[in-house]
Amino acid sequence: MAPNPDLIGKGPHSDKAVDICREKCEVTIKGNWDDVINRDVKMPEVIWHKERLGKDRLEYLKNLPNTHDFYFSGRKIRLFHASQIGVHHRVHLWSPDEDHIAMFTNTEFTGNTFEPDTVGYGDIHMTYYKNMEGRVLFNVGSVGNPLDEPFAAYAVMEGNYGDKNTGYFSINIIRMPYDIELAIEQARSENMPELEPYANELRTSVYRGIKPEQRRYK
Repeated sequence: MAPNPDLIGKGPHSDKAVDICREKCEVTIKGNWDDVINRDVKMPEVIWHKERLGKDRLEYLKNLPNTHDFYFSGRKIRLFHASQIGVHHRVHLWSPDEDHIAMFTNTEFTGNTFEPDTVGYGDIHMTYYKNMEGRVLFNVGSVGNPLDEPFAAYAVMEGNYGDKNTGYFSINIIRMPYDIELAIEQARSENMPELEPYANELRTSVYRGIKPEQRRYK
């Protein structure tokens, strides 16, 4: 239904990712890269992706919604990219409990269709699931650029879409291997900027064994 992390920005095929989502997905929400790509940013990697995307895809990314709210087997679900504040405000697994609780609040960014009891997001490229007295916060990780371990990650929710009545409900975090070296070689063959940091992120578990204050991912 709704891809959560950025469609673009990591990997050599931003244009193909956008085309697949436009064709296959009922709802797609905006990520921080999807926002930055339409700003006047002079970073080489942003310019490179912008040139490959073209005007039509850029307009599509510009008009993506901030959030998606819906009922699901009696639960009130909200999906967004990074937090209730915006696509550039990051909330980690190790963030304080008050930051996690705040993710369920309504803001100017989220709107006010209802107060959710289940929130799913992306952004940090690290999966987790947290239950807080009946409210659920989960992160889907990243398919193309996982930073917790070098396996693609995504989430599958099971239940009755649009149903306000209590029913079967589950959230499954899926991890699976993919051809990392092929992805790196494709990026190299297309002269993608910032290749070495990209390759390092794919090959290693960036967060493993690093204290929160030492973590370099931004």
